Amino acid sequence: MTQDTSAVCPVTRETATVAAGCPVSSGGYDTLPEPLGPDSLTWKYFGWWTGMLQGPWAGSMQNMHPQLGAAVQQHSIFFIERMPRLFRSVYPIGGVVFDGDRAPKTGAQVRDYHIGIKGVDDQGRRYSALNPDVFYWAHATFFKSTLLAAEWLGGGLTEAQRRQLFDEHITWYRMYGMSMRPVPKSWEEFQEYWDHMCNNVLENNWAAREVLDLSSMPKHPSLEWVPDWLWRIQIAAMQKFFNFATVGLFDPPVRDLMGYTWSPRQERLHRLFGKTIYWVTKFLPKRMMMHPRKRSAWDRATGRLPADSPLVETPARNLPPVEYRDDPHYYSPKV
Repeated sequence: MTQDTSAVCPVTRETATVAAGCPVSSGGYDTLPEPLGPDSLTWKYFGWWTGMLQGPWAGSMQNMHPQLGAAVQQHSIFFIERMPRLFRSVYPIGGVVFDGDRAPKTGAQVRDYHIGIKGVDDQGRRYSALNPDVFYWAHATFFKSTLLAAEWLGGGLTEAQRRQLFDEHITWYRMYGMSMRPVPKSWEEFQEYWDHMCNNVLENNWAAREVLDLSSMPKHPSLEWVPDWLWRIQIAAMQKFFNFATVGLFDPPVRDLMGYTWSPRQERLHRLFGKTIYWVTKFLPKRMMMHPRKRSAWDRATGRLPADSPLVETPARNLPPVEYRDDPHYYSPKV
């Protein structure tokens, strides 16, 4: 969705030519924010294929927010196309980190997919996907997933690195042009914010439970050749694995909220699994482990590709169902 932003948006005319749409509330950028680059820790730890191991964690944590969960329940088609949606969403989400000077435009596109997603939940509470508190919560889970990827699968972080990643997540968030009001001002404030959300705000709702239940997950279009009986076996195995991986990443209050138990033995196995992945991936080609949006960004940064090379978009196999491809709420590039 685009519009003439020169008169109504709290951005400069120069910014309006770069970022589609306009910041939806005051407090967004007045001039183009400086994007993250290859010297950042976020570039180092975000955007690996191993991050898919945290997919159900990120989806369920986001949906536990009452407003976000209601929006997904009433507006999203995620549950009829889980795998394509997950795989294609990583492209623009990753682009907000990796697109360099084009990152503010990517951020505006991601933000504008949420315009008009609002309503009343089944308890009579109003919600909006562009409520700054809701939008920041989704971003907070991306930041937290970066921390978890570094701690669980990436060999660990020092306290100084955690603080640097916190500072970088603010820069990352500025790319959306949203109000900065909900963003914690320090690493300590973020920890307090996260604990508050886990203990006092998140809910065990339909959308969160549905993300964690893989039993009805349809095949990816590229897997239609797999017999139904074999797909059911694969889903059962995936369910057990992702239960283990996801519950191990939940904060204890979230485990309690969702009705899970977790033993010291499971904790040891979970840590061992993360260390194993870390050591295995150290011996694999780094380019193979990068998501295509990240890999192309590194190629532009190192001169392997021209700096103005077209951004890598999702392949056609991940596009939404045909009837949704012209809907402005969906990322659906012409591929």
